[in-house]
Formats: sequence, structure tokens, C-alpha cells
Amino acid sequence: SDQRPAIIFFFGGGWNGGTPKQFEPHCRYLASRGMVAITAEYRVKSRNKTTPFECVKDGKSAIRWVRENASKLGMDPQRIAAGGGSAGGHVAAATGNCVGFEEKGENLKISSKPNALVLFNPVYDNSAKGYGYDRVKPRWKEISPMHNIAKGSPPTVVFLGTNDKLIPVSTAEDYEKRLVAVGSRSVLHLYEGATHGFFNQGRKGNAYADTVGKMDDFLHSLGWLKGEPTIKKEPK
Repeated sequence: SDQRPAIIFFFGGGWNGGTPKQFEPHCRYLASRGMVAITAEYRVKSRNKTTPFECVKDGKSAIRWVRENASKLGMDPQRIAAGGGSAGGHVAAATGNCVGFEEKGENLKISSKPNALVLFNPVYDNSAKGYGYDRVKPRWKEISPMHNIAKGSPPTVVFLGTNDKLIPVSTAEDYEKRLVAVGSRSVLHLYEGATHGFFNQGRKGNAYADTVGKMDDFLHSLGWLKGEPTIKKEPK
């Protein structure tokens, strides 16, 4: 009978590897705050000989499955967020913006589109200027979240280090402008001097707590969480 908000996280690893354990700390925190929090498995090249297209298909399948089973999971099917880091951030962002990549045989009447996005140094530009172009050409535009932003794109929070060698700050700023242009909400948190993967628990610089606290703020602003974050953020 519960109608809790939910979030599904997708791990990073260049669509090549990675583990769902990456976002276990985030899931445990959000579960303690009253959400249904899930860290998903999806096919990757090193284990399944797949391409980024299958990764996005799996992401959409995961969201559809969760929405389809919302009543069993005690959650609200209209309050499902997708989250992820790096290539997992790409998977999450693609579920929210890219059309197609639906798995055959699934009930397509049930939407695979999340209601919000929580992205940690995400790959969201797959053009020749972005990341992963060589893995997805000539279909890069179909799978590039930035190039598929449209009216109805989910509200989005992004965390990025200013010294990220894979995702330039200019890309994040362009993404934000495109979201705002279609009337979608965008929150961009830049971390001065931080590099790729800075947000993970156990990384030097300890940005984990601050990013989780600001993730909490974003979800609270949507009305999905109540009260103050229970993790300590950096002072403003």
C-alpha cells in the first residue's frame, strides 16, 4: 500500500565493465530517507560483447520493470528517478531523453522514461566532440542524450568536477541550456579541481557526502523526500 518514490542507479565503466556495487552507498542512504533505492545490472562489452545500444535498452527495461511492479515494491510509478555515473550516467540520461531502444516483447504501454535524473559526471554528448563517438557512429545522434532533449525531458541534477578530462564543463553548461530552453529544470553542481569519479565513496577529497547531500536537496525539492538531509554537506 506504500507509494514511496524510487530511484534506479546504473554503474559506470565505459559501457565495458563495472559493478552495481558502485551505488550501494547511495541506495542505502536513500532507503534510510524513505525511498525505494535500486542499483541495476546491465550488459557490458567485457562480459556480454555488447554495445552502448544494449546498455540503454537494458536501462529502459529496468525502469519499465520497476514501474510495472510498483505496487509489489510499495512505490509510486510516477515518481521514479534514474541515476548513474559516467557511462551509467549516459544510460540514465538516455532513458530520460532518447527515443527508441525498447526491448522487443516488453509491454510498451508501460513507459520506460524516468520522472527525474540524478547524474554524476555523465557521458551525455556522444558526438565527435564528446565521448564514445567511435563506439556508436554512425547512429551517435540517436543515442546522445544532449541531442535528444525535448519538451518533457525530466528535471535533472548533475555533479561534475572542473578538472574532468572526459566531460568538459562546457558540455555540462550546454546541456543545462538545452534543458532550460525546453522548459525543463536543471541543477548543475561544479566541484572545483575535481576529476572523473570524484563523487564515489572512498575517493580522496571526500566529495561523496556533499554530493549525496545535494542529491537529497534535489529530491526534496521535487517533494520526494521530507526533512533535512541526514548526511553532512560542505558549508555554503
